Amino acid sequence: MTTSRDFNSISPSAKGLLFLKSLTNIPFALKAATLMHAPEPYTPDFDAKEPFFWARVLHFEDRYWSINQLLEDTGIHNILELSSGFSFRGLATANQPGYHYIDTDLPDLIATKQGFVKALQATPVAENSSLEILPLNALDAASFEATVNKFPAGPLAIVNEGLLMYLDLEEKKQLCQIIRTILEKRGGYWITADIYIKEDQDFRKKIIRSDALMEFFDKHQIEEKKFDSFDAAKTFFAAQGFEIDKVAVRDNSKLSTLPYLLKTLQPEQLEKLKQRSTTRETWRLKVKQS
Repeated sequence: MTTSRDFNSISPSAKGLLFLKSLTNIPFALKAATLMHAPEPYTPDFDAKEPFFWARVLHFEDRYWSINQLLEDTGIHNILELSSGFSFRGLATANQPGYHYIDTDLPDLIATKQGFVKALQATPVAENSSLEILPLNALDAASFEATVNKFPAGPLAIVNEGLLMYLDLEEKKQLCQIIRTILEKRGGYWITADIYIKEDQDFRKKIIRSDALMEFFDKHQIEEKKFDSFDAAKTFFAAQGFEIDKVAVRDNSKLSTLPYLLKTLQPEQLEKLKQRSTTRETWRLKVKQS
């Protein structure tokens, strides 16, 4: 299987996403954005009046918390995060006792992130916890298995947000095969927040509102790599040996930026938003029993 495609051009998007997350209550996001912006001071701008801007921020805030929601009731303490970017879920988790968390992404990003974690980690991780920040190409089966072997015995939770939309169909299948093989051996779940379905193009352009970001989306053919529908996604994963164990449900109490979005919406815009169908879900997948 090939793993030769250069994914490093994806990583710059992680920086922009960090600044969006700095407007939320996501752990360490503001502190990390301040470090990223240094030596210039950084103050997040909460005065943005554009509803589409706040819709984007809310989208990423909800995506982050949806993974935590599906992790909570698994009881699993061995967690591997793929393509983590400048998310610090691992650091937040390792501040609780009894967790082994391995946070991974491509080598260039991880080299920077290791320094960030050192700066953000005010105290050692909690008792009996461990946090590792390691480079990993998720399509490299040998490296993937070597990383998993660093965990102690017990089931494994593999989590990701912001990965599948960069992979074409064959790469998605390749990743599924790797993860299924691991979970067949270890037991556990795959929690992915990347169940995206294709959107109306006019609405997408309004949401993005950035030539640079639009160019990035087009370059990586992100819209084309999304699923045609949630049923199509379910069929795809079933063909790869997975079934849905649980689907995350939005918890508005976690969404610190929801009031900012609501303040920018006119009544008719709010009504349209309520009527709009969701285009993303977070699924907890398990290996199908034969």
